[in-house]
Amino acid sequence: MQQIYQPIDARPMPGLSTGVLAWLKTNLFSSTSNSIKTLIVAALALWAIYGAAGIGIAHAVFSADLEACNSMRGIGACWGVIAEKGRLIVMGRYPDTEHWRPVIATALMLGVVGISCMPRFWNRWLGPIWLAMLVVYFVLMRGGVLGLTRVDNDQWGGLPLTVMLTVVSMTMAFPLSIFVALGRRSNMPAIKTLCTLYVELIRGVPLITVLFMASFMLPLFMPDGVQIDVLIRVLVAITLFSAAYMAEVVRGGLQALPKGQTEAAATLGLTYWQAQRKIVLPQALSMVVPSLMNTFIGMFKDTSLVTIVSLYELAGAVELALNADADWRPFKLEAYFFIALIYFVFCFAMSRYSLWVEKRTAVSKVR
Repeated sequence: MQQIYQPIDARPMPGLSTGVLAWLKTNLFSSTSNSIKTLIVAALALWAIYGAAGIGIAHAVFSADLEACNSMRGIGACWGVIAEKGRLIVMGRYPDTEHWRPVIATALMLGVVGISCMPRFWNRWLGPIWLAMLVVYFVLMRGGVLGLTRVDNDQWGGLPLTVMLTVVSMTMAFPLSIFVALGRRSNMPAIKTLCTLYVELIRGVPLITVLFMASFMLPLFMPDGVQIDVLIRVLVAITLFSAAYMAEVVRGGLQALPKGQTEAAATLGLTYWQAQRKIVLPQALSMVVPSLMNTFIGMFKDTSLVTIVSLYELAGAVELALNADADWRPFKLEAYFFIALIYFVFCFAMSRYSLWVEKRTAVSKVR
């Protein structure tokens, strides 16, 4: 029987699989219940944004007008407190006429940290650059040479002090944590016991206790006439505290590494330190990048505890700026929102860099 050709109707075009509309349909409007939930959350978000915009923008006072701020209390925010007290909050008690020095010093330190995060600068010159930066930083901040007015450490504060405490302590704590982690896995009982005692002792107390001991108790055990600067004591305390926590993170990466890696290194005739440097540590550290970055971010925020030893970093500078002026004290919330924004910018930048490192190290694991 002869078959007669009969054309069929054209099928409808398949739905979009890429683009904004496809993403919205897949993730937010995939079903009736998901659509209802999305609309409810969107309505709440819009309500919150509308209220925040009214308080923070529409009815806010942006000029340093105390009378206008008082008239809008309970109605709008007073951002004038930032215009009035911003320099004291950011720079602490550093002399007003010398503010150019901490600005240059902090920018230089952040610049070196920035280039240190770029693989193109990972060469033999990076170490000398760090040493030169630290020398220039402390010369600018302390003065007393090259015609610069001397500024004692107790007058340092604000963002420059926060950045310095974080960068210097983390830079010293990271290599120390690696040695402690290796020590905890050592076959030598004395070294293993010493490293274990150090980690458990430091992790068993809060940072505020370590700072208190370094600042108030340590001088009592020093010989007569011997004094250690409070800033050095605080730096050492934060470094030792951070190294103990990072050591456990690094030890977790070392334990997660397959034993065959070290056996293969021994088969190739590599010494212990060659195997650690070329095979073990690169792989172990790449596995614990998120945890290491969590430690960095946590310590960046924990520098606010140095206020107990009269070092007024960013958070302490807010109290210093507003407690001494009763007129602007009612607008402390706006000042704290300002420093919260600064903390967020730094922490967000660190988290983004952590994700970049994770993606970069994951390339070598793709088969």
